[in-house]
Amino acid sequence: MKLAFVGKGGSGKTTLASLFARRLAHLGNPVFAIDADVNQHLACALGLAELDAVALPTLGDALPRIKDYLRGSNPRIESVEQMLKTTPPGPGSRLLGITETNPLLDGLVTDVAGVRLAVTGGFTENDLGVACYHSKTGAVELLLNHMVDLPGEYVIVDMIAGAEAFASGMFTRFDCTFLVCEPTVRSVGVFKQYAGYAADFDVRIAVIGNKVDDESDVDFLREHVGDALIGWCGRSKFVKAAERGRHLEITGLEAGNLAVLDKARALLDGIGKDWAKFTRQAHEFHRRNAEAWGSERTGADLSRQIDPDFVLGPHLLETRTGEPALS
Repeated sequence: MKLAFVGKGGSGKTTLASLFARRLAHLGNPVFAIDADVNQHLACALGLAELDAVALPTLGDALPRIKDYLRGSNPRIESVEQMLKTTPPGPGSRLLGITETNPLLDGLVTDVAGVRLAVTGGFTENDLGVACYHSKTGAVELLLNHMVDLPGEYVIVDMIAGAEAFASGMFTRFDCTFLVCEPTVRSVGVFKQYAGYAADFDVRIAVIGNKVDDESDVDFLREHVGDALIGWCGRSKFVKAAERGRHLEITGLEAGNLAVLDKARALLDGIGKDWAKFTRQAHEFHRRNAEAWGSERTGADLSRQIDPDFVLGPHLLETRTGEPALS
């Protein structure tokens, strides 16, 4: 399953994403995590030292290499320069398995606490005043479009705060989006905004309450988010210890908070995978970007990159030739 954690800045989405990733990895599941937030904190939340975290290779810096690798021999993509962040795979494209090793991922992925982690990277001095963060998260969208997750595998993306994800089609790349919501007016406001934007695109949203102190907090969340609320996390000494640099075994998380993570996993596992929908939405947003600006900028009709008969799915991993084998 592919899933995202979103929410108001400071709501605890990175904390929840890291706890969920660690819980899944502890249970023996392959986990691929991506930090796609402008504030890059997921590596440290997983337990990596800060000095090591800032030295990680970044997807944003590797965007040309990512495009070149994923393009493969796809005849519909004439050049790397004609690849957008929305460019979908087709026959000849290189696909990515969650656990595989290959020349691209080997240089961009780091194992942290049993989780395969890739980071988008923050702004550099050369970006300031001239670039938006979506130029970097485009690398994440390309990876998700070409990534095939098998049963029992999870791709977790810590997204940019608020509703910024709607600046691209990346918000449709997930089987479920977990919105982390504090019991405050501002936080539930982000939920309502997110749910409103997502309503027309068949995006599944589940709310996890966070920083809940008492039943009045739960009542407030239920009043404002309704049935979308699947559980809530209370104040956590485990999390406080991690924020002070003491990363304990995930089994030490408070029982109630651990139960919320397991409930989220049960929800995911019950959803089922819809590769046809995933592919259809990829095609829709690529067509939108091509018509809005991509074709004019590149001087080519980029909508022709869409192969209407191509549907992403596990069967394609089994038929790859000339590709690195899955590990």
